Amino acid sequence: MRSPCTLPLLLSLLFVLSGCASISQPREVTQALPASDSAFGRSVQRQAASYEGRSGFRLLPNSNEAFRARAELIRNAQSSIDLQYYIVHDGLSTRALVHELLQAADRGVRIRILLDDTNSDDLEDKMGALNAHPNIHIRVFNPLQLGRSTGVTRAVGRLFNLRLQHRRMHNKLWLVDNSMAIVGGRNLGDEYFDAKPNLNFTDIDLLGVGPVAEQLGHSFDQYWNSALSQPIEDFLWRKPDADDLQASRQRLEASLVEARIKHKDLYDRLMAYQTNPRLGVWRNELIWAHNQAVWDAPSKVLARDEPDPQLLLTRQLLPDLNAVQHELILISAYFVPGETGLVYLTSQADAGVSVKLLTNSLEATDVPAVHGGYAPYRKALLEHGVQLYELRRQPGAPRPRTLSLHGSSDSSLHSKAIILDRRKTFIGSFNFDPRSVLWNTEVGVLVDSPELAEYTRYLAAQGMAPALSYQPQLSDGKLVWVTEDNHQLHTLTTEPGGLWRRFNAWISKAVGLERML
Repeated sequence: MRSPCTLPLLLSLLFVLSGCASISQPREVTQALPASDSAFGRSVQRQAASYEGRSGFRLLPNSNEAFRARAELIRNAQSSIDLQYYIVHDGLSTRALVHELLQAADRGVRIRILLDDTNSDDLEDKMGALNAHPNIHIRVFNPLQLGRSTGVTRAVGRLFNLRLQHRRMHNKLWLVDNSMAIVGGRNLGDEYFDAKPNLNFTDIDLLGVGPVAEQLGHSFDQYWNSALSQPIEDFLWRKPDADDLQASRQRLEASLVEARIKHKDLYDRLMAYQTNPRLGVWRNELIWAHNQAVWDAPSKVLARDEPDPQLLLTRQLLPDLNAVQHELILISAYFVPGETGLVYLTSQADAGVSVKLLTNSLEATDVPAVHGGYAPYRKALLEHGVQLYELRRQPGAPRPRTLSLHGSSDSSLHSKAIILDRRKTFIGSFNFDPRSVLWNTEVGVLVDSPELAEYTRYLAAQGMAPALSYQPQLSDGKLVWVTEDNHQLHTLTTEPGGLWRRFNAWISKAVGLERML
């Protein structure tokens, strides 16, 4: 029999869970501003005019260029900046970019920032203060409506609506004056802008100039104006005012002054764009090519089970994937092929296509549970001739002791790219796993350029080198790992990785988490 106190307890719990979420007012529908609205945008239009509809591209293969490109684009912005991100972590790099954003807003640039709601935890007050600027507008995607008050109630609130809350906006997009854009796998935070040279290219970004930026502007508008995107002020106890913004500015500026003294080397590296800008040079290095910007429909997350294939980014890539005849190279930080992916990859290999995959090793991945979803497929892939490469944890990199949900290891691969027949290259936020295919939303660009494909292929080959990766192989039907140390090849019969990582990988397989990975 139900206890008489059960109902009051449930009502009390729901009251606590309600947090400070208010009923959302009707959202203002806005669109990306035309590139022609700014002198910067018009200069891009003039540059692109002679290329007959093609867009200009340049890889940003390391963290230094990735940060510099974002900062310089803000400085060049004259009419609009649209940012869409899954993760934003506080740190010197983020504060430096926010400082530039505030200066852009001060000079009249309209700034729209759309963040996945899981990353608004503990940031709402800071976002609210920024949102107090008349030219800065912040929304959160797929917001939690119950239990925003504390970390515990947030967790409970998400459990109450797990069907919707486990589906997230994984897109990463940086768009300026609707004329230049950056896509790729990189989130915002110090761990995504490492200062140390790293041949493992923890991430790859793509700078797109011209028509592709306008295409991506349509993508942003779909998400921004979606019913799933809600203004941050709907979740604040009170609406911040100009005094709150000024106080936030002062704290931000004081932290940058402090960093300039206490972390001089890092500060000087990050701020090099101020005295030695490179965007003008990069504009003369662009590869001009036809492209297709692709993205999941935001309504993908509303499906009661698996979404309609017509809503999926993968459906848009499928014709090119099926047309591969000679070589397919996948770079995927998190790789869980599932039965469908296994059939596709092995069929391609059986048809004579050279299929190569670069992903994280057990010892390098920041999410060992995902490795547990990948590992059972290795033997079948190898039996059909698929070549696997697993990025190593590099000597000197700290070995994470606990399971982490975000990229934090210096040697952990976070890149997402596909190279098709040494001609087409896809770069975006998409991992080759069920989470990217079915549950999260993604965005990316497919570029038809042998030159860009060759450069991306070169970077992949660097990561696949024996000194940087393990190559799983079959020996008498058993897995072994071939690698190189001190310029000598050798074979390991036990998979590298600590006991805790092995346990996390095993438990994800044991409890059947594959479709959620």
